[in-house]
Amino acid sequence: MSELVTGEAVALELQPARLPSRALATLLDLTVAVVVYVGVSVALVLGTASLDDAAQVAVSIAAFLLVLVGGPIAVETLSHGRSLGKAACGLRVVRDDGGPIRFRHALVRGAIGVVEILLTGGVVACIASLVSARGRRVGDVFAGTLVVRERVPVARTGFVAPPPPWLAGRFSGLDLSAVPEGLWLAIRQYLGRMHQLDPQVGWTMAQRLAGDLVAHTGAPAPEGVPPAAYLAAVVQERQAREVRRASPAPTAPSSTLYAPVPPAAPAHGPLPSAPAAAPTFAPPAAGGSVAPSPGSSGDGSSEQSAGRRSGTGFVPPA
Repeated sequence: MSELVTGEAVALELQPARLPSRALATLLDLTVAVVVYVGVSVALVLGTASLDDAAQVAVSIAAFLLVLVGGPIAVETLSHGRSLGKAACGLRVVRDDGGPIRFRHALVRGAIGVVEILLTGGVVACIASLVSARGRRVGDVFAGTLVVRERVPVARTGFVAPPPPWLAGRFSGLDLSAVPEGLWLAIRQYLGRMHQLDPQVGWTMAQRLAGDLVAHTGAPAPEGVPPAAYLAAVVQERQAREVRRASPAPTAPSSTLYAPVPPAAPAHGPLPSAPAAAPTFAPPAAGGSVAPSPGSSGDGSSEQSAGRRSGTGFVPPA
């Protein structure tokens, strides 16, 4: 993998294309270009038979430049670095910062490709690609481009084993905010492949990663804990924090929204209960006295209560 830094200071890991795949893609492109050139040449010969020799040579040179030089430049410009052969081999031409190429990049690559591919039979391009660390030919060096692989096989990573049970939750108070993402990626890659490494090499790598982690957290590793177990426990704690951060806060059950509201207590004590049956009143007698109601005792108390009720119609509760 080759690390490229974009204009936004983002590091990209791209796999440069090597000589076999590039040679196969170039061979496919040349085959298509030669077939088109032969067809155009035959059509021009039939169409310019009445012209003199100088005109026919000029038309042939124009057809050569148009098909074998201008054609690849136009195709790479319009397809952003993917010609027919490169698309078949899973390759793409990109800039040094990983961005798509433009017309000037394709023009420089095509112009220099006439010399190092067409006129020399590809010998110069093969030598330059073998010498270059990233497989670049002379046209790529002058244009500031790079041919990379688009279809990269996904590497199978091993299963990250959980830490021992006696380490679960032991690092809940550890400050992990200063640990960079690159160190987390290195730790996860080590935990996924530690069973494939030599025991001595794996132990040394675990100690180095644990030391880097301790340097960023500011807390020393517990005594007697193996470095691999320490790394696995800290990674599990970070994953648990991310899960808690991503999960929504618990809400109250919907049944509490419809709970009955108890009645408010009266300001002056409880409300009096209604009487079972209101007493009946008889019209006043001729002597001005009030006739006792049925069931009354007929004593003075009834007369006093009748005097209090006269003219109001209000019946006090029992």
